[in-house]
Amino acid sequence: MERISRVVGPASTNVHILADGRTREAIAIDTAIPSFAWIAEELAARDWTLKLIVTTHGHWDHIGDNAAVASATGAEIAVHRLDRDWLLHPMPLSAPFEIPPSVPAVDLAEGGTIRFGEIRLQVLHTPGHTPGSVCLQSTDDGLLFSGDTLFAGGWGRVDLPGGSAEAIVDSLGRLAELEPIVTVLPGHGPTTTIGRERPWLELVRSGGRLPM
Repeated sequence: MERISRVVGPASTNVHILADGRTREAIAIDTAIPSFAWIAEELAARDWTLKLIVTTHGHWDHIGDNAAVASATGAEIAVHRLDRDWLLHPMPLSAPFEIPPSVPAVDLAEGGTIRFGEIRLQVLHTPGHTPGSVCLQSTDDGLLFSGDTLFAGGWGRVDLPGGSAEAIVDSLGRLAELEPIVTVLPGHGPTTTIGRERPWLELVRSGGRLPM
C-alpha cells in the first residue's frame, strides 16, 4: 500500500490517500475542506485513479470536500447508512464556512470490505461518536484508520448530536482486542498504536464506562 496524508482545515483533520502501487487505483479517506486541490495535485503527480471517497462519519470536518472531489474524479462516496443523511443535509455545528451536501452511493456495513487493486480494508462499525462511525482495518499492513472513535490518548466526543457514551464504550472495548502492533491513524492528532492505548482501553472494557 502507498499512503500519503495531510492535515487540513480549522479542525486539523487528517486526510489520507491510499493507493495500490500496481494498478494505481486509490481511495481517499475523510476529504475535509480544504483538501480538494491537494488531492487533485497528488493524483495527477502520481498517476493515481481515485475509485472511492470513504467517510468515517458524517461530521462537517470530515465531509466538506466530498462533493468537489467526487465531481472532479468520478469517484463514488461511501459512508455508513446511519450517517448518510448527514452528508445529504450537513449539520454545520461550529463550521466556519458552508458545507456542501454530497450524495453517498456506497453503504459501509459491518464486516464489509473495501477493495482497490490488491488492497483490502475491513469495515468495522464503531458507533458512539456518531451512530454511523466506522473504522477501516488493513490486516495486511497492520493499520487502523479510526476516524473519531479512537485518538492517541482519548476518544471522540459523545456530547454532540448522535453521540452515545454507552455505544463508544462498546466500540473502544472492541478495538482493545486488536493486536498491540496495529498502527492507529485517527481522524485528528498523531498516530499511535493499539499497544500504546491498550492500558486505558482495557479499563474502559472491564469497567464498562469512560474514564472520568
